[in-house]
Amino acid sequence: MQLLSNFYAVLEKLFLAVVINRPRLTLIFLGILTVLAGFAMQNMKLDASADSLTLEHDTSIDFFREISKRYQSGDFLVLTYTPKAEMFSDESINTLKQLSDELAKVDGVASVASMIDVPLLYSPMRSLAEQKESTRTLLTPGVDRAQAKQEFLNSPIYRKTLLSHDGKTSAILLNLKLNEQYIEMARHRDALRLKRDSQEGLTPAEAAELEKVSADFLAYRTAAAVRDGQRVEIVREIVAKYQDKAQIFLGGVSMITTDMITYIKSDLVIFGGALIIFIIAVLAFLFRQWRFVILPLAACLMSVIYMLGWLSWIDWRMTVISSNFVALLLILVFAFTIYLVVRYREIHAQSPELEQSELVMAAVRAMVVPCFYSALTAIVAFMSLVDSGIRPVIDFGWMMTIGLVVGFFLTFLVVPAGLMVLPKGEPKVSSDGSLSIAGRFSRLTENHGRGILVVAFLLIAVSVYGIRHLEVENRFVDYFKSDSEIHKGLSVIDRELGGTVTLDIILDAEKEDAPATTVSADDNAAVEIDGEALTDDAFDAPVADAATESAGDDTAAEDDPFAEYDDESFDESTKTASNPQSYWFSVAGLDQVKQVHNYLESLPEVGKVQSLATVYQLAHDINKGKLNDFELNVLRNMLSTDISNFLIKPFLSDEKQQTRITLRVIETTPDLKRAELVERIREHLTTDLGIKPEQVHFTGMLVLYNNMLQSLFDSQISTIGLVFFSIMVMMLILFRSLSIAFTAILPNILAAGVVLGAMGLVGIPLDMMTTTIAAIVVGVGVDQSIQYIYRYRAEFAVDRNYIAAMHRSHVSIGSAMYYTSVTIVVGFSILVLSQFIPTIYFGVLTAFAMFMAIVGSLTLLPKLILIMKPFGPENP
Repeated sequence: MQLLSNFYAVLEKLFLAVVINRPRLTLIFLGILTVLAGFAMQNMKLDASADSLTLEHDTSIDFFREISKRYQSGDFLVLTYTPKAEMFSDESINTLKQLSDELAKVDGVASVASMIDVPLLYSPMRSLAEQKESTRTLLTPGVDRAQAKQEFLNSPIYRKTLLSHDGKTSAILLNLKLNEQYIEMARHRDALRLKRDSQEGLTPAEAAELEKVSADFLAYRTAAAVRDGQRVEIVREIVAKYQDKAQIFLGGVSMITTDMITYIKSDLVIFGGALIIFIIAVLAFLFRQWRFVILPLAACLMSVIYMLGWLSWIDWRMTVISSNFVALLLILVFAFTIYLVVRYREIHAQSPELEQSELVMAAVRAMVVPCFYSALTAIVAFMSLVDSGIRPVIDFGWMMTIGLVVGFFLTFLVVPAGLMVLPKGEPKVSSDGSLSIAGRFSRLTENHGRGILVVAFLLIAVSVYGIRHLEVENRFVDYFKSDSEIHKGLSVIDRELGGTVTLDIILDAEKEDAPATTVSADDNAAVEIDGEALTDDAFDAPVADAATESAGDDTAAEDDPFAEYDDESFDESTKTASNPQSYWFSVAGLDQVKQVHNYLESLPEVGKVQSLATVYQLAHDINKGKLNDFELNVLRNMLSTDISNFLIKPFLSDEKQQTRITLRVIETTPDLKRAELVERIREHLTTDLGIKPEQVHFTGMLVLYNNMLQSLFDSQISTIGLVFFSIMVMMLILFRSLSIAFTAILPNILAAGVVLGAMGLVGIPLDMMTTTIAAIVVGVGVDQSIQYIYRYRAEFAVDRNYIAAMHRSHVSIGSAMYYTSVTIVVGFSILVLSQFIPTIYFGVLTAFAMFMAIVGSLTLLPKLILIMKPFGPENP
């Protein structure tokens, strides 16, 4: 303790020498830093990449990227096209062609696939020789459009993909060039990160490599994001020219990413600006003196500017989640300044004869310890988010932690230095009605204490019930307002065009099932397929290996079967008769794939399913009967490159003896449970179909997103108890009383429990935004509890009367707590203006949580103090 006292004495001397004796120099120095930080803010960057939807060390990400590269499954943009004229009229088709031609010229677009581009295979059915000789599309002269419409609606290849069931809406798919460099750089960085965080750790050389790789990847990703954003804007400009002829909505990951950055910028400007205006109004109303408006506001703004400038300088990107730290930091620093100013004004009113330096030092001595512990407890709460495993949530935790440190120091530098520069003035205690408001809470506690306890117990019971119903399942389409382009486009795709969220099932062949044979024919072989006799000459053409990836291939095959490939992307050098025959392109393998395919299509949550089952069905239809293994391989060889590239290549890897089944989940399905769906599919494949568990793998955005959501739920449950325990320990150190620590934590447990329980009761799921609310409630709520108890203890020491001390505490620190909470509640309510639904939930729920926290701090907390009497016995 002596060492701590000596350290505190040194700090006080330093504070006197710098802030009290040289206040102008202190303010000039802080002002220069503010200007420098303000200039650095010009380089602030925002990040809304898909990485924010995944876990930090989720190995599924690496598998997802590996599969994307193996099957050339890149990013895409989807347009829903609903013409005002009849879909298959000349006018609509010509408009579709003009639109497609313009979109195909956009930089970064590998191909455009729509009804007019894909080959017609069933309208009418033609022989393989005819199919190979010429590909018929909707634009081919003489095509029967009525037959083509039925093919798009009913064929196993196109149904639920190109044309809505009512025939009024079609899809246009823009396949974007697969960015293999991005994938390789990301995998390299993630591998080094994983090793760094493992027990093995990195060598110095590897640590330096990780630093370089991370910087290179960040720069590359930034440039790629700019290109993606420009591409989206160009596509929107093209689409705008056709809106008089058709209703067109745009969707896709890169489009959503672009709009998310717009949302972040808008929220920062609207929410931050409105909050600053409200803070000025509260300070002016509360104190009625400009000095007590300017100084607290300066401390709040400087804290935010310092943080944003530093983040910009080190290129630490803000996301839609971590950007909320700006508003929250403003509010927490605002609370510190309010506590300090209120205490200064009280001391000034009690001892107007004191010199300004004595008044300032008395206020600082009275508030530095409780504010320090308030900041420390809030830091513990926000540090709990670092274990979430989700990068934006981790960033939010760290930004708040560092921001609280900055805000704490600036509060006790800017406000005291400013007061020293300004004249002392006449003492003036607020008479704006805050005393009567705070007094009502203290009288309520005194007269209706039992009722408060009954209500608290009822809230606990309801909260426990609600928390038991808390879920993490949510629909991505519901993240956006119903009138937004994103919501409209995703809704049409989900309802009419086969679903939105992708899930890939990767099946490996058993080793004993993987043949090492090659396609061959003896001299006398003759096979009849599609009515044609095939002899030796039919085998002179090489067999296409659908799994071989050509170097430098820019073309992206998408999850949809109509994703096209350029002819050049199919490396002719890989078409050799020595390629191993795939088990999955045998009768046994295709029958197995067909069983899986049919089962998936039977599930109500599943929309469009694509697999080798479609080409298997096509082979049966062309041949008018089942083929054997030899005939299947002959047929595969006879397929045109166009047909092979979108019916076989995206779903078969001969080299890996692996097949890919891709499906899209209908998010609007009632009671959709992602994790349950995946496990149900796994159970059917392994139990009912007899596929070994080690052969079955799942990937896709559904898996990655579900992993993130489940991690949110697990981390929320596992860390909140640790947070409360850690805070109790700190309160025990501060107050040296277990009963006080326990008393202080209970109202905050209740506030956090009520908001989580309310979410469970009304069906609001946990997501990346709402999972931070518990930490915010604890961080801000415990701050209020510490301030109140610290002041209550001081007031009790005056006359050792708990009731009188309660009333005095309410009209002093209680009024500061009240106005701070009003600012938080109203400030966060402004978030209802956001375009991002989770941000709206975040604002409303945080406002509700802080309302519960302040009510608990001004009613339940003093009632518990009156019951437990933690400060000792009263005077007789």
